[in-house]
Amino acid sequence: MNVVIYGAAGSIGTAVAEVFARQGATVHLTGRTAAPLEALAERLRAAGGKAEAAVLDALDEDAVEAHAASVGRIDVSLNLVPRGDVQGVPLVDMSVADLTRAVTAGLTSNFVTARAAARRMAEQGEGLILALNSGSAHTSPMMGSTCPADAALDALVRSLAMELGPNGVRVMGIWVAGIPETLTIEKLRTVNAGIDEGALAGIHAHLDSLRLLRRSPRLPDIAETIAFLASPAARGITGTWVNATGMFVS
Repeated sequence: MNVVIYGAAGSIGTAVAEVFARQGATVHLTGRTAAPLEALAERLRAAGGKAEAAVLDALDEDAVEAHAASVGRIDVSLNLVPRGDVQGVPLVDMSVADLTRAVTAGLTSNFVTARAAARRMAEQGEGLILALNSGSAHTSPMMGSTCPADAALDALVRSLAMELGPNGVRVMGIWVAGIPETLTIEKLRTVNAGIDEGALAGIHAHLDSLRLLRRSPRLPDIAETIAFLASPAARGITGTWVNATGMFVS
């Protein structure tokens, strides 16, 4: 099985790659910076897995198509590319560029990568295209550009699933929000410069309190869920979003 992960060097991509490699898949790691991709690929290979790394901009249509052609058969395509979301600012105080950046980047990269995979999967008669967002399409306060970006991606996934279903291709998404291992000071400051250690601890505690089970899903939980969605056991699931947030999401 060939698994292509776009934006593979981040926390989620690393965890997912480890699970798929452990299950025997060949994991194709892509991203815009060579060093972390090569380091991850080497670590997977050292553990007995099969992994290839490629520097790639998921917004570049020609580069994505060329990489997909070099992979050949694609069984799973997972897009984890950052969108440049801006949060923590009231909408009325946001610039047009800050609002639209995540919408444009997220929709473009997911469309470009999904299209490349779909063309090959349709010929194969099977395959899974998987997207990820926070499940904020129905709005959350102070989420800035995240809500419209999530809404656009939700709609794209459902539309692709309807068109590609007759070819045996499944398209779906997974909602994740507030994975503790991904909520570091450095990462949060890219969307809210005012975050400090005290605020981070408060965010973690608040997120735990929102979960129905009063605990946040951890990174291994999300990675294993994604691997399950790609397995034969999930062949009846398509055209929907799997709620892995532990919270109510419409």
